[in-house]
Amino acid sequence: MLGILSAGIAPGLALLSYFYLKDEYEPEPISFVLRTFLYGALLVFPIMFIQHVLVTEHLVKSDLFDAFFSTGLLEEFFKWFVLFYAVYQHVEFDEPFDGIVYGVAVSLGFATIENIFYLVANGVGHAMTRALLPVSSHALFGVIMGFYLGKAKFTGGLKAKWVFLSLFIPFILHGLYDFILLTLEHWVYIIFPFMIFLWWFGLTKVKKAKILSANHFKKQYGVQKTLHS
Repeated sequence: MLGILSAGIAPGLALLSYFYLKDEYEPEPISFVLRTFLYGALLVFPIMFIQHVLVTEHLVKSDLFDAFFSTGLLEEFFKWFVLFYAVYQHVEFDEPFDGIVYGVAVSLGFATIENIFYLVANGVGHAMTRALLPVSSHALFGVIMGFYLGKAKFTGGLKAKWVFLSLFIPFILHGLYDFILLTLEHWVYIIFPFMIFLWWFGLTKVKKAKILSANHFKKQYGVQKTLHS
């Protein structure tokens, strides 16, 4: 059991550390990042309950519905809801890049508990595949969600547009991810190019968020803020 717990937790903590260390200006309090991670972990239980009800009541009638709504929309909405209502207005969310840190935290909290449950049921032999696919994809959905919430909070204009995109784009990408796994017999030939695209897209958002944070501090302080000051 210790091996399963270690294999289940390690990918999430590694990815969270990776994106946390990408915050080059004002690293977030670890206590609040871990609290956000815990929020995401607790989401597993209501989401699993709703998904169970959808299946037992025979409301999931197609792979399309399963991929995009009972999985993609349901999971991304709950993560978005926590991020928007528990973190977005918090005083620690004080630069654009913070959206990515907290988006990754809530997503990986969810992915880590989900991963542990899966490995308990199916064995530690699946740990590498789980780390490369579902855990990584959740992290990248969180990057994208957090990027757009960071834009919504710290850029002028139509904030509602960025808030909408912060849910809509992760929902679509998550739905596509699950649809590939559910419907394609040789899904491995599609999912790895999809993951390469997802990493490219997510890291592009990381780079843009760094620029937004640099501009934010330059505007706020009148000079470029020193890294890790």
